Amino acid sequence: MKKIGIIGCGTIGSELAKTIDKSKINATLICIFDEYLNTANKLANELKTKVIVSTTIDEFLSCDIDFVVESASQEAVRKYTKIVLEHDLDIMIMSIGALLEGSLYDELINISEQHDVKIYLPTGAIAGIDAIRSVKHMLSEVTLTTTKNPRSFEGAPFFLKNKIDLKKIKKLTTIYEGKAIEAVKLFPTNVNVAAILSLAGIGRNNTKVRILADPKSIMNTHEIIVKGKFGEMYFQIKNFPSPSNPKTSYLAVLSAIECLRSICDNRVNIGT
Repeated sequence: MKKIGIIGCGTIGSELAKTIDKSKINATLICIFDEYLNTANKLANELKTKVIVSTTIDEFLSCDIDFVVESASQEAVRKYTKIVLEHDLDIMIMSIGALLEGSLYDELINISEQHDVKIYLPTGAIAGIDAIRSVKHMLSEVTLTTTKNPRSFEGAPFFLKNKIDLKKIKKLTTIYEGKAIEAVKLFPTNVNVAAILSLAGIGRNNTKVRILADPKSIMNTHEIIVKGKFGEMYFQIKNFPSPSNPKTSYLAVLSAIECLRSICDNRVNIGT
């Protein structure tokens, strides 16, 4: 039974912790860590099993754990993933957008090989990743179109320079078109799906992203168009936002739970 430590006690981290706490995953939650201590304490108080609330990353890594889940932020990936791997711990990364920055992805792969540990990347709120990865060397075009209710985009860095009043959007409106590498920086909590799509396919500079705001939408919609020498693929995924956080797709939460369950299940793993 794996001994789990979770970095980040927001929507996904909390749902994972509660799922483990209910014995729905073959694992034991040992400790949690969040830079906002009140957030970590709140989660700990909601669990039946007593867990250690770490106040620093060093304290967290000193716990008796053998697997780490990052569910905090892209900044957390940049700050903590290297040290986690260097402590000979496997990690599941949720804030995948950080891996499109600079040489971080290659650096983490090199460290994981040196320490003989694994990095797991859940597919999040989209489907078709295995199919896309199988033809990645034959691809010529990958486009992701994400449509969400305007309130889902509140707080995104994109709006610091682009003075768009989300409350004044009354019809379907395109608010961004560009490359995946830019999209994950400007919308870090909204389009992590662009990152996993880029890593599976033709890369961060060649994956096109369109982001639409629709005030009538009650679901998050991701449309993926893939073209290449093999032919064409089209995927459309519609899912409800997480009940506790409209910025997070509910499917992303469920994907994280199933990925961790598969990792911890030593019997049959499908698609992992």
